[in-house]
Amino acid sequence: MLVHPQFDPIALKIGPLAIHWYGITYLVAFGLFLWLASLRVKQPQYAQAGWTRRDVEDLLFYGVLGVVLGGRIGYVLFYKPNYYLAHPLEVFAVWQGGMAFHGGLLGVLVAMALYARSRRRRFFDVTDLIAPCVPTGLAAGRIGNFINGELWGRPADPSLPWAMVYPQSGSDIARHPSPLYQFALEGMLLFVLLWLYARKPRATGQVSGAFLAGYGIFRFIAEYFREPDSFLGLLALNMSMGQWLCIPMIVAGALLWWWSGRQPAAMPQTRA
Repeated sequence: MLVHPQFDPIALKIGPLAIHWYGITYLVAFGLFLWLASLRVKQPQYAQAGWTRRDVEDLLFYGVLGVVLGGRIGYVLFYKPNYYLAHPLEVFAVWQGGMAFHGGLLGVLVAMALYARSRRRRFFDVTDLIAPCVPTGLAAGRIGNFINGELWGRPADPSLPWAMVYPQSGSDIARHPSPLYQFALEGMLLFVLLWLYARKPRATGQVSGAFLAGYGIFRFIAEYFREPDSFLGLLALNMSMGQWLCIPMIVAGALLWWWSGRQPAAMPQTRA
């Protein structure tokens, strides 16, 4: 069996300044978004609609706010509402950890709606643009989870070549390295599929629907290998909180993709 390498979470320390690996993965995620979205706006359907690199930079600013605020609020509401109700000041203690992807997604959607309104663009034109650029950022975050030795997997057959012991789990049980599964599925595989799918003009909203459904499906699968949160365990039907939160994503994404497919393919709307 493999043993988790027990990386030092601090990548570099200069005097009192400590740079954490997790922070670096966030910077990598933002850098990849800038690069990929800059490539997207050069595609004919976006270039002709007046999208520019400046728009990409503005989208990143809005998106970062949505991720941080939505991710934290989502964690508080979805995972530990009673705890934070009793300790309200700890809601702001983000350095202690606690971010939820599904909350971050909702935060980004709100941020993109505000951006679209301020620029007089259609909401789904905005989300279709950014959707293929998001999975690489998710992949970077999962690498950060693995380096930190968190979100370890459920027990695995010790004969599995990549089964791994996480000493920080307090046991010597062989486990699935679930952050790496999520890196591969909801990160790289979803990126490749969405990027290829979005290369051709699609009906407005279809790329966004494909992202929602695709992420929901891959995350739902990965959750079968990820140890559920100790303070929640498995919920109804032996499914984790992450799986229950994925179900509305899958349904909403499939419905959006189907509904959008019934509309004619259209060029992104130019700025009013």
